[in-house]
Amino acid sequence: MRKIVVTSGKGGVGKTTVTATLGRKLAKLGYRVVLIDGDVGLNNLDVVTAIERRVVYDMSDVLAGKCRAFQALVSDTQSPMKILPSSKDSTLLTAQAFRGIVDGFSDFDFVIIDCPAGIEHGFHRAVSAADEALVVTTPSASAIRDADKVIALLSGYRLADVSLVVNRIRADMVVRGEMIGASEIGSLLHTPPIGVIPEDDMITLYQQLGSSPQNCVSDRAYDVLADNVANRTKNFVDIGFRRRFWKWR
Repeated sequence: MRKIVVTSGKGGVGKTTVTATLGRKLAKLGYRVVLIDGDVGLNNLDVVTAIERRVVYDMSDVLAGKCRAFQALVSDTQSPMKILPSSKDSTLLTAQAFRGIVDGFSDFDFVIIDCPAGIEHGFHRAVSAADEALVVTTPSASAIRDADKVIALLSGYRLADVSLVVNRIRADMVVRGEMIGASEIGSLLHTPPIGVIPEDDMITLYQQLGSSPQNCVSDRAYDVLADNVANRTKNFVDIGFRRRFWKWR
C-alpha cells in the first residue's frame, strides 16, 4: 500500500482536481485506489467527484463507531476508485485516529489523501499519515512561494518521496517569457516536477458535473502524471518547450 498526500501551500491551485483525476487515472490502470478527503470543514472532494448525494456515512461516523471504514466508502462514477468523505466534526479526528483510518485500507494499492490547503493542524494531520507527498502549485509567484514553505515543512517528516505537480501552465506564455516554466519552478523549489498540467477550460466546465474530461488538452498530461506515480519515475514533458506534443494527442 502506498500512502500519498496531495498538498499545496495555497488554496485555489487545483489540488483537489489533481487528486481526483490522478486517482481515476490510476484506477483505470487497474490499481485499487481509495481517496480520502482530509479537509474537515472546507471539504469538496465529494463535489468534485459528484458523490455528495450518495454519501451515507463519513469519516466522523467511522470514528464514532457508527460504521466501519469500508462501509463509508462511496464508489466513483467514472472509475473503480473509492472515496471516503470528510468528517463533519473534527473533535474525534486526531492525527492518531486519522492514521488509523488510512492504515486500515491496506487492501488498496494507493491511498491518496486530499490535504487541506495551508500549513495549519489539518496539514500536519494529513501528512503524518502519508509516506509520500505531491505538492501542487501554479506558476504564480504567491503559489510558488507557498509551495516552498510546504516543501520545507515536509522535510521534517520521514517521507520516502516528495514530488511536484505544476498546474495551469500556458505553453504560449512560457515561450513568450510571460510565465515561468515547469523546469524553472522545479529548480527554484529543488523538487522534481513529475506532472505538468496545462491550463484547460474544460476542467472548469467538468468540475460542475463532477467528471473528468476525456481527450482534452490536459488528459494526456494526467496520463504522464499517473504513469510517473505508478512507476515511481520522474519523467515529464515541459510543455513550454514542447507545445506541439499536446496537440498530437
